[in-house]
Amino acid sequence: MQLTSNYFWPTLNGRVYYDKPLGTYWLVLAASHLTGGLDEAAARLPCAIAGLLGVALLMLLARRLYDARTALLSGFILATSFSFVFFSRHASADVETVTGELAALLLFIRNEDRQDGWWVVALWIIMAVTSQMKGLLGFALPLLVIGTWCCLGAGWAEFGARLMYGRIGERIHWLIERNRWLFNWKTPVAIALGFAIYYVPFAISNRVVGSSKGMEMVWRENILRFFHPFDHRGPIYLYVYVIFALMAPWSMLLPAALAQAHRRHREGAETNRADRFSLVFFWATFAFFTLSGSRRSYYILPILPPAAILISRLLIAPGVRSKLANRLLAIGYVIVAISAVATIGLLLPPSAILRGPLAALPAAPGQAAIVLSWLISVGAIIYTIRAYRLKRVALSVGIIAYCAMVYIYIVAMPAAEAYRGEKPFGIKVRSLLGGNTADLAFYKTQGPLFYINPPAPLLEYDEREDLLSAIESHKIHWFIARRRDVPKLDVAETIEMAEASYPWESDADVRNKVVLIRVGPASGSGP
Repeated sequence: MQLTSNYFWPTLNGRVYYDKPLGTYWLVLAASHLTGGLDEAAARLPCAIAGLLGVALLMLLARRLYDARTALLSGFILATSFSFVFFSRHASADVETVTGELAALLLFIRNEDRQDGWWVVALWIIMAVTSQMKGLLGFALPLLVIGTWCCLGAGWAEFGARLMYGRIGERIHWLIERNRWLFNWKTPVAIALGFAIYYVPFAISNRVVGSSKGMEMVWRENILRFFHPFDHRGPIYLYVYVIFALMAPWSMLLPAALAQAHRRHREGAETNRADRFSLVFFWATFAFFTLSGSRRSYYILPILPPAAILISRLLIAPGVRSKLANRLLAIGYVIVAISAVATIGLLLPPSAILRGPLAALPAAPGQAAIVLSWLISVGAIIYTIRAYRLKRVALSVGIIAYCAMVYIYIVAMPAAEAYRGEKPFGIKVRSLLGGNTADLAFYKTQGPLFYINPPAPLLEYDEREDLLSAIESHKIHWFIARRRDVPKLDVAETIEMAEASYPWESDADVRNKVVLIRVGPASGSGP
């Protein structure tokens, strides 16, 4: 977009790249003005800001539903859940979608008592802007949760009685009254404005370039992927176990939280409606992604906020817990505690516990940080065991979660930068060629394109004959390819540079690395 000054037509190396709506790309471009260039910081910054905003919105939502203590702990749980931190520092649109959904739900909860107010216009605007980040999820998830909640707000018994008995007209009237936020004269205005905000960028893109790629992406990635998936066909039970990794370590307490929330719901506690909303938020999200034909582990990231609220209620809400919830809570805490104690094993050299190529892995970085985190975590565990109470469980798991996130994201991941392959390779290629990439091409890969950062699109070849023709006509003198593809070319070449490989990587991993091939004298800088 920067190279072409066309902000309605996303391309990657000159090829159309309508992988997501335009909103995500625009945020990165805006961030580049703050970071001084289109680098990794610019790509990650919008997600980091969205992550912080998402935590704040969740706290406001939980405060509205319950109280300040529940809100504070809910925000802390979300902010120290493994995958939420991961995707908040990752150049993707997932956390931005979660944050937009939370904004829409908070707006609804704040205005639930006046469902036919003008706030519905703001609701559709928020959903439209959110959908410009990743796709129609920005509309689908809030509408699903709000619609389900309005039908089940008075309980399953009320919902069943209304739909099972009475005339058809009475049933329809009840549904309309329960969803007055949707069925009122302001909604057509709100939908029209929301649709315009969502559709206009695609319309401008189509008019400027004369291509409907944008709307084709919407159909392919949202409708077709849901009903007739063409990839990412995970098993239908995928999210049952994936959530435990996504929300670690707090996820170990989730079964107990669900058991207790359902019991409180059945008993009609004072917070019955709030608990019911949290359960609707959780289960509607779970059902939506499970019923989708296309399933991938991180797709269900939007379930983390309601899970954080439910776990917070387990640890803070007064009242007697069920025997099942108590057992599940004890089991979950034991798993967290044992896992925390076992982290001392990171001090051992990998060769002492691993076999084969993995034994060559480097030692865990930050040994002093490991010891310090372990001592703090063990101290918290001992404190909890001496007088087992919910407050101490919450404090202990919170300390363990915080120590884990600090070590992973402040110590371990920065140390792992030394073992990244494509980034240093791309930087070295750019340095070697002195910025003159006119006679450089890609063969069956775009690999380190981002880090080479060419001033103009590079040639790309997917067929052997096309690449050989370019070489024979002296159109190119360098090309980048995967190691596995080089022997099939049968050309006189010199491997000038290779992406770094390490002893713990498999043969398939090494063969998948990229190399820089010199096939003749370069026309510019470099050998």
